[in-house]
Amino acid sequence: MRNVLLVVRVALDKADLSPADLCALGIANQRETTVLWDRYTGAPVHNAINWQDTRTDRLCRELALEFGQDLFRDKTGLPVSTYFSGPKIRWLLDEIPGLRERAEAGEVLFGTIDSWLIWNLCDRHVTDVTNASRTLLMNLHTLDWDSELLDAIGIPATMLPEIRASSEAYGEAGAPLAGVAVASALGDQHAALVGQTCFSPGDAKCTFGTGSFFVLNTGARPVTSNSGLLTTLGYKLGDQAAVYALEGSIAITGALVQWFRDNLGLIGSAPEIETLALTVEDNGGCYFVPAFAGLFAPHWRSDARGVIAGLTGYINRGHLARAVLEATAWQTREVVEAMNADYGSQLSELRVDGGMTANNLLMQTLADVLDAPVMRPIVAETVSLGAAYTAGLAVGFWPDTGSLEKNWHKAAEWLPSMDGPLRERGYRKWKKAVARAVDWLDDDE
Repeated sequence: MRNVLLVVRVALDKADLSPADLCALGIANQRETTVLWDRYTGAPVHNAINWQDTRTDRLCRELALEFGQDLFRDKTGLPVSTYFSGPKIRWLLDEIPGLRERAEAGEVLFGTIDSWLIWNLCDRHVTDVTNASRTLLMNLHTLDWDSELLDAIGIPATMLPEIRASSEAYGEAGAPLAGVAVASALGDQHAALVGQTCFSPGDAKCTFGTGSFFVLNTGARPVTSNSGLLTTLGYKLGDQAAVYALEGSIAITGALVQWFRDNLGLIGSAPEIETLALTVEDNGGCYFVPAFAGLFAPHWRSDARGVIAGLTGYINRGHLARAVLEATAWQTREVVEAMNADYGSQLSELRVDGGMTANNLLMQTLADVLDAPVMRPIVAETVSLGAAYTAGLAVGFWPDTGSLEKNWHKAAEWLPSMDGPLRERGYRKWKKAVARAVDWLDDDE
């Protein structure tokens, strides 16, 4: 935590700001990463376990077999998966000697990164509804921890933070932000939904980073997915009713470009992949399914592993680069089709953000594959913007969401230009490649 406070001091100095210049602080964080710490000393009891960690795979299979997926889906909107925090907590309690006893005695606290930051900033043990909704422990309908789920996974309730709205004052920060209200917390993808001002049912955004996360606002009611999506919280502003969302989580997108750079050495930097991909006209029949840690939405197959299909002697580095970029577009197409089926309407446009949106070839490919306009806003850091918006709403800096919608402006737009039969043939090939990626792991692995 000392490093975080140092970063805050440096940021204030670089911006020539003092705490008196700030009206509030908002937090946006990676959601499922799990931290346990000592209630009295504040010291973590173990390294954090991040969202992509698969060490809980066996435990998740056992939980699904014993209690059934429906118990968890009906209450949380989520499948039992290594992705979420609950099994990570259980793994730590089982594997660290004496930790369960300490937790049951109230000596150990759990939090996602937002809770950890708020604890250190203002000595409060709280989380917001969006982060809580990613634990497999919060009931979507009551917006509170669910005792049946806690018992099923085996987690003492004394460990858990209080669940609060995404936009409200949790407390005042200490040095170096003494007196500044900590006034919002959202999971990163929910923050991006707010940053993109997707405040109306049917509005959708997709953030393209290490993974990619497609979120669609469904309004005041949770929509049950029958197509492999997650039903989750969109956000909750103060004492207003919670807003729900459907989410399609894709594990590996930007991380595939990094792998292409670091593990294969075929490019020297991530932006070079666009230049390399433009050396060829198409993928040459090559498809890359990046199931490095299984497949997330809409498949939820932890037994899948990566596959490169369609290799011939004709394929070169350029074709592989194309296949890497197209993997992101085809995975997004799968999620959009699931969204259309669950929500009952067709996607009319997609707002995008994240580091990968700087790749113009990828954005054009995405528009072609989705057959819908793709738009990037002027402010691309929508996660940070969403945290600022919700903090500002909490303290009255902005009066309402209508004032935020006026801030959104389009910086770039890509329109579909691919021939329909070509699009569908490519998608058919993609699905054949996915079929070859699943069922790779054996039961003894």
